[in-house]
Amino acid sequence: MDNQRTLLIAALAFIAVLIWQAWQKDYVLPQQQVASVEGQAKQQADVPNTASTDNTLLGAVEINKAEGSSQAKGGVIRVVTDVYEIEIDTLGGSIVQLHLSNYPETKGEEKKVQLLHNQAPKTFVVESGLVSQNGESPNHHVLWRASEDNYVMTGDELRVPLTWSDNAGISITKTYVFTKGSYKVDVETQIENNGANSWSAREYLQIKRSDYADNKANSMIYTYTGGVFYTDEEKYQKIDFGDMEDEDLSREAIGGWVAMIQHYFGVAWVPEKENQYNYYTKSLKGGLYVIGAYSPVKLVEAGEVKTIHSVLFAGPKLQEQLSVVAPGLELMVDYGKLTIIAEPIFWLLSFFYDFVGNWGVAIIMVTFSIKALFFKLSEKSYKSMAHMKLVQPRIVALKERYGDDKQQLNKAMMELYKTEKINPLGGCLPILIQIPVFIALYWTLLESVELRQAPFALWIDNISAADPYFVLPVIYGITMFFQQRLNPAPVDPMQKKMMQMLPIMFTGFFAFFPAGLVLYWIVNNLLTIAQQTFIMKRIEAGKE
Repeated sequence: MDNQRTLLIAALAFIAVLIWQAWQKDYVLPQQQVASVEGQAKQQADVPNTASTDNTLLGAVEINKAEGSSQAKGGVIRVVTDVYEIEIDTLGGSIVQLHLSNYPETKGEEKKVQLLHNQAPKTFVVESGLVSQNGESPNHHVLWRASEDNYVMTGDELRVPLTWSDNAGISITKTYVFTKGSYKVDVETQIENNGANSWSAREYLQIKRSDYADNKANSMIYTYTGGVFYTDEEKYQKIDFGDMEDEDLSREAIGGWVAMIQHYFGVAWVPEKENQYNYYTKSLKGGLYVIGAYSPVKLVEAGEVKTIHSVLFAGPKLQEQLSVVAPGLELMVDYGKLTIIAEPIFWLLSFFYDFVGNWGVAIIMVTFSIKALFFKLSEKSYKSMAHMKLVQPRIVALKERYGDDKQQLNKAMMELYKTEKINPLGGCLPILIQIPVFIALYWTLLESVELRQAPFALWIDNISAADPYFVLPVIYGITMFFQQRLNPAPVDPMQKKMMQMLPIMFTGFFAFFPAGLVLYWIVNNLLTIAQQTFIMKRIEAGKE
């Protein structure tokens, strides 16, 4: 087994991953989206299904939904902060529209990213409420009251209260608390019992979403869209829409959170961390999916006032904000299985950015750092390849001598390696050790919203989008061609043709990749060429 074969296998595996991602984007996701649109008119009740623990509770919610939807009509409360433009529907008290003021959909345009929608096919809303066994429930289907219909942040904090009351003396105040510069929204639910009897209810927090795909997404890159939940016991768990259709989730835990995530952005509910909650999912008719949490029954005695605190996060997956909201919430930035490697890489990337103020330059500096970290390992690999290249003419001569006699050819080659003190596997292990780091860096550059629409230099004004003039992919293909010239050519003619085709194939693939990723590979190839050339000259001069 020679080093060229290892490189060929790795390249083909990488191409297979790209093809699989493109197939997911082109076939699997569109089929799911069509099913969502076709069934949209058949929506069913979307409250937490707690029938397995409390049938009376479920029945009460169903009745309230029917009554609220047929008799009440809500209004719209508009909220403007430094990071949000929000609409809250008083029918339900839910956030039904949310635009991110600092994140344009397309670079250079005024239209902002709309994260939350209440219209098909892009349904994506957050809901919360209380479900009581003592009569009407203040859930997300009843009419809430507000003193104003427009709120604008002028200070460091903005409070938006909604109230609900019944004829038995129960008064509920749900207050959204917005903080300047933050995508964290504190939600305070105050229960005031002015009646003569005790009152009990469960709190629930849920996110409802249809399985739609962003039509502007890069078709060559597949990123996860779906539900996740986190508990101290089970840690970070993905629950995609297919999982929700197959089985309803039900987990009890103290602390934790639930979320719906997509590329760059996400929405999460964080319940009170000191109390036990049941985490659940539900697949609804109409292609809608719900993930949420509900509490045990909370008892409020006559004359008593209780306040429930929960946290909503809705916005870009900025790690410095996520990490302070709840334990593990930073894992919404989905680096996959190599998170343990990707997180230090992102820290290093941010460290360099703080110095230079340019994410493209930071990528170059991280590439240099990783190359320096693996310098000794790479050196062994390149030395092995350099020695292999020097004896390549003798290997070709052996192949001509023995022809199709594979046994004698392999025996002669082993003797040659032994005489020249060459380990044919010497170049493989160092490359294999570095592969996890390269993959982790790939996901770091792909998933970090900080790099979204970030400029680099010259014509590259958005490193998260493909090079509009295909200059970087062509440069990459050229560097890959020259890098191959430094390696020993495969003896097998078929392998040789495949290796010659790889620069052209990868240039085509990288034409659709974000410019930041292509920039990394160009710099990596240039450093590899420099290191290999230096080592090769030393070996040819007899200094190695």
